[in-house]
Amino acid sequence: MVIENASLYGDTTATILVEDGVITAVGATVDAPDDAVVVDATGLIALPGLVDIHTHLREPGREDAETIETGSRSAAIGGFTAVHAMANTTPVADTAGVVEQVWSRGKEIGLVDVYPVGAVTVGLDGTQLSEMGAMAHSKARVRIFSDDGKCVHDPVIMRRALEYAKTFDGVISQHAQDPRLTEGSQMHEGEVSAELGLAGWPAVAEESIIARDVLLAGHVGSRLNVCHLSTAGSVEIVRWAKSRGVDVTAEVMPHHLLLTDESVRGYNARFKVNPPLRTQADVDAVRAGLADGTIDVVATDHAPHPDEDKDCEWAAAAMGMIGLETAVGIVQKTMVDTGALTWRDVARVMSEAPARIGRVEDEHGRPIAVGEPAHLTLIDPADPWTVDPSASASRSNNSPFGGIELPGRAVATFLRGVPTHLSPRFEGAFA
Repeated sequence: MVIENASLYGDTTATILVEDGVITAVGATVDAPDDAVVVDATGLIALPGLVDIHTHLREPGREDAETIETGSRSAAIGGFTAVHAMANTTPVADTAGVVEQVWSRGKEIGLVDVYPVGAVTVGLDGTQLSEMGAMAHSKARVRIFSDDGKCVHDPVIMRRALEYAKTFDGVISQHAQDPRLTEGSQMHEGEVSAELGLAGWPAVAEESIIARDVLLAGHVGSRLNVCHLSTAGSVEIVRWAKSRGVDVTAEVMPHHLLLTDESVRGYNARFKVNPPLRTQADVDAVRAGLADGTIDVVATDHAPHPDEDKDCEWAAAAMGMIGLETAVGIVQKTMVDTGALTWRDVARVMSEAPARIGRVEDEHGRPIAVGEPAHLTLIDPADPWTVDPSASASRSNNSPFGGIELPGRAVATFLRGVPTHLSPRFEGAFA
């Protein structure tokens, strides 16, 4: 396959030759076999395949909301070549058997590389450490561990988890939420929650857990990742911890880059998420934190729910949003088109850094260079489109972005040189 006239990282224009799943030439011109498939990428930006370290695929157990197949298809459409599937399935991914099942199913489908996330505690109950070592040494080779959806609240359990994960270079990815401070909470605690009469989820409930955990990680010398950071105070705590040499990384979700708690005024449960949508001041702070490197990763927290779990009164609705197919467009809208990030920066926060955190950097997040795996995404930055949740490849349509116009999107995705998503522009080339 020859990809012609692509803008590498939004910088220089080049042609890329792919043979047997590997990039074999990159340059102004390349010598290609006569029978090579030719892809005209004029006007498109070529990035390494995107990597998501925070995806909910729901299988096993909640296939009514999502399956590994439908989630993988949605990821490929979004430009992703690898996703890390969270552990809050049924049964919970807290044993080698469950993570190997998820890993094997991902391999069988083959649209993206699916890397299971292992639970930190048995059943996500926060009281007994899971078989992290067995999962780490299984075929799935798990390196990210998280009770996401629940906080590892006990500081003794959290310390032990950090120490245990250190022995096999794992990372604990913490859902930072003090459960005592958020009991019954429905949205961000602030002026809007007071006006609407909804129980508030205070910023300090996130910030206090992050502060505790960066101190623990620094004390034991282990790796910590902060899930879905959402407040200005959290950005400052992570910035302080990094200045002290703590091995901490942080992720922000696209919806926390774009939406605020003002969206909740219509009581549309598609805007109900954990952590909740925050204030404009928080949005500005997390954008700045992503731009200056305090926040390392944009992750989606793709959280599909069936209609019955969202199309109901606010208090009864499930928390979560889908986001794999809209992530690139939102990052372009909020960060690239505003001048806060370049496309090369996008490759860093959506491919290179997440691959490094998940310890899959030997395969994903690699540079577009000779000898590297041909995990590629082509992005059209000048293809405005209006989000239609019902058109998503996900089994669920609980997107908060319906009706919002985004400036660009992924138009082709290649996993080891094999197309996993093609816009109509390219379908003829592979007929």
